[in-house]
Amino acid sequence: MDPMTPSLWWMDAAQAPVIAGLYWLLLGIKRDLDRRIEKGTSRHDDGLSRTRDELAAFKLEVARTYVPLSLIRDVDRRLSEQLLRIENKIENVRRDQENDK
Repeated sequence: MDPMTPSLWWMDAAQAPVIAGLYWLLLGIKRDLDRRIEKGTSRHDDGLSRTRDELAAFKLEVARTYVPLSLIRDVDRRLSEQLLRIENKIENVRRDQENDK
């Protein structure tokens, strides 16, 4: 030790508790941030599901209110005809396979 340097042993003794206190504060801040993030994530998920529900309700309302019933019947008729055509084609393929055996 240099005789010209004053002895600061009390500073060395105080460093360990100060470092431990800083570590404890940082750990507390990290825990608090983790809780806030978790709370924000659940709040985000709740908001997202609520938005999806509201969008589904709005789509249903639009379908009920803005689409004329005649158009819905026409679409239903065309879909039914198309499904019957597909069914007939599948039945023809099945019949052809049975005839080949």
